[in-house]
Amino acid sequence: MAAHAAGPLGAARVMSRTPATDATTIRAALAQVAELAALLLTEDGIRAEPVADISATLELLGVPGSALEGLALAELTVALAAARVTSGDLRRLAEAAPRTAMLRTDPPPKELETRLGQAIAPDGTVTDGASKDLARARAQVRESRQRLVKKLESLLGGLDPTDRAADAAVTVRGGRYVIPIRNTARSRVGGIVHDESATRATLFVEPPEVIELGNELRAAESAEQREVLRVLRELTDLLRPHRDRIAAAWEMCIAFDDLCARAHYAVEVNGFVPAIGEGPLKIRAGRHPLLGTEAVPFDLDLAPDEFTVLVSGPNTGGKTVLIKAVGLLALLAQSGVIPPIGPQSSLPVFTEVFADIGDRQSIAASLSTFSAHVAVLRTILERAGAGSLVLLDEIGSGTDPAEGAALAAAALKALTRRRVVTMATTHLGALKQLAAETVGVVNASLQFDAETLTPTYRLLKGVPGRSYGLAIARRLGVPADVLAEAERAVPDAERTLDRLLAAVEARAREVETRAGALEARAADLLAREKRLDADARDRARVYLLEARKTVEAALAQARAAVDEVTAKEARRLVEEAIEKTGGRADGRTGGATDLKVGERVRTGQGKVGVVADVRSDGRVVVEVGAVRLVIAPDLLERAP
Repeated sequence: MAAHAAGPLGAARVMSRTPATDATTIRAALAQVAELAALLLTEDGIRAEPVADISATLELLGVPGSALEGLALAELTVALAAARVTSGDLRRLAEAAPRTAMLRTDPPPKELETRLGQAIAPDGTVTDGASKDLARARAQVRESRQRLVKKLESLLGGLDPTDRAADAAVTVRGGRYVIPIRNTARSRVGGIVHDESATRATLFVEPPEVIELGNELRAAESAEQREVLRVLRELTDLLRPHRDRIAAAWEMCIAFDDLCARAHYAVEVNGFVPAIGEGPLKIRAGRHPLLGTEAVPFDLDLAPDEFTVLVSGPNTGGKTVLIKAVGLLALLAQSGVIPPIGPQSSLPVFTEVFADIGDRQSIAASLSTFSAHVAVLRTILERAGAGSLVLLDEIGSGTDPAEGAALAAAALKALTRRRVVTMATTHLGALKQLAAETVGVVNASLQFDAETLTPTYRLLKGVPGRSYGLAIARRLGVPADVLAEAERAVPDAERTLDRLLAAVEARAREVETRAGALEARAADLLAREKRLDADARDRARVYLLEARKTVEAALAQARAAVDEVTAKEARRLVEEAIEKTGGRADGRTGGATDLKVGERVRTGQGKVGVVADVRSDGRVVVEVGAVRLVIAPDLLERAP
């Protein structure tokens, strides 16, 4: 993969074909896509105009003396119209999408499009309006044809019915107008025979009386063709000086089409722009690009000193899909396509990507499955270095497990020492110990439901996976005595590791269940706090309204006894009293200003906690055990 210049046109078109290795170029391309994708969410009707491939036409325009055919000129007419519309759209987007607008070039003069539209029909036919001489030539052709056909119909009608072929009518053979007659009438009709039927019973004859009329028609048609060719040469010569400008406008249309496609894809998959080349591999909520938004997302976060991820687990668990997804996400980003990943993701820039996935055996090349894998592995070990991404599916398989595991371990260690980012899958139990023995290697697995023996496709980093081979065999009905003998044959180390992994999985499920229960409890408490808060506010509102009514009644009585100044003073004093007591009831704190971080408080449900923070909006963050609650201060009271 070679690096490309960071121009907007190159980023929009070239990168989608060849992944770039320059971080600046990749960032610019992704930013351009993100800009247009954001605009697509707010504006309708942003799309690229359809344009045919006119590369061959542009090459022919560069040949002096050449003449384009009518169909090529028709396609060029459409391309010119698309370029004009696209250029106008990009000009309109200049303020809202400046990166996208950088694709814009000035279209060729509209006079070219107008002239081509007058002279060339959409199907490539040169129209009568192309020139006055062509209109006259075609009128002459029509007149000559009418005279000829009329004469032939007259001759055919004058023949004896026994000389005419069945359903006889004027037709064309070899470019000449003829009439069908029976073979027996040839001497009586005369003329030139241009064709005959399969049985030779019917002859297609040009009678001597119409030969000259036929020659006149051919002459008129030749004059028409000469004028058509002259028009095509004229139009080609008109376009030739603008060839470079037309080519630039066509590139603009292609680049905008490419950019629109990538922006629509980013919206469809709800992708986020990753950080490029700013640290180790970090994929959040990643999904395989072909599995859609319903796929189970995965998180893969490598530390700076982690380079090799060894994924183990049962078949159909998604291991191969995972390593393919990692490779595709990286290559999509380096091709200027926002991949289906979540926010806060970071992707290194890979200079090369190597993959050994699938069965490469070949009878023709005398390669077994193992030999084919070893041949690819040899190439990878020869070429991969720092900055490479290596994807290895079922490494070490296809041969004796002990030897395969030894070869796989040696290869993975070598790649790790070179700081090659490597994703490898395996079923070999011996390799699961590699992470404990080698710095830079980390285990991972895809979660499997041990009770139902079905995959959940959730990636677990740091934990190797169990193969579940015997468990799956038991579920599929393999005889118990066979299974028992198989279990006895499993090495002690393998059984010990499997029991350990089973215990870890059980503990993880237990922790996950408890965490879910705590989250549900916290959500329930929060909902209750919100309901109580709303109820308290409603009660306070009712209380204040009733108090105001009482005050208004008292003031009305006061006005009858004293002057207006006294009444206003009475109103002020009452409202001050309401303000002071309205937020303070039942021994509550009366406001966030009364609380300090670290104070013990009691919630409306009687739960005692500690003030962790007093927010700027006045609400108080209270820690009740492991749960953090955000509560209005008037729902709290100090606890001893």
